Amino acid sequence: MFHLSPSILAADTANLAIAVCAAEVGGADSLHIDIMDGHYVANYAFSPKTLADLRRVTTLPLHAHLEVSNPDAVLSLFAEADMIIVQEDATPDLAATIATIQQLGCTAGVAVNRNRSVKPLLPILDRVDLLLVMAVEPGFGGQPFDADVLDKVRWLHAQRASDRLDFAIGVDGGVNLSTIALSAAAGADFFAVGSAAFTGDITGSVRQLRAAASTTGR
Repeated sequence: MFHLSPSILAADTANLAIAVCAAEVGGADSLHIDIMDGHYVANYAFSPKTLADLRRVTTLPLHAHLEVSNPDAVLSLFAEADMIIVQEDATPDLAATIATIQQLGCTAGVAVNRNRSVKPLLPILDRVDLLLVMAVEPGFGGQPFDADVLDKVRWLHAQRASDRLDFAIGVDGGVNLSTIALSAAAGADFFAVGSAAFTGDITGSVRQLRAAASTTGR
């Protein structure tokens, strides 16, 4: 099973409701909402109000990806989300942050930047619902996919199997029809997709992405 999570950072925010509904019709499994504070990344994006507004136009689960310098200070603001994803290098006690997210009633995701190892996260893999591998630098859409991160995906896939864990392995950034297939073949089963989902015929694009992931035969 593959999970497709279109990232609204790439959507036309002037017509966000229309774009989101088109993605839902196409078979999106959730919506990926990048929260940016201008400090952890040099960009600003979305807020708790975005989640509340989206609740009125879609039944899709909402995933809040906190690309912020102090996620612990704002976790409660995003309790409206179904999942909260934090950057592993942005919190001093990742296990405590994960526990707080779960206490809020949300599932917990952890994102790892492309220049950082996933191996130090081994002790918390049994506590997370999603380990999200960043294939680009966080902050801006439209960047090219870094294929070197697929080694991290393969390691996570092997670790998940050997330890009989059930967290999702995700890829975020530069995911398109070709790189989604490469990522799925490496062991990923969760995809945050920006421009490739919200360009042209959104419904058709989402359907094509799902089909491309499924061609791996896993």
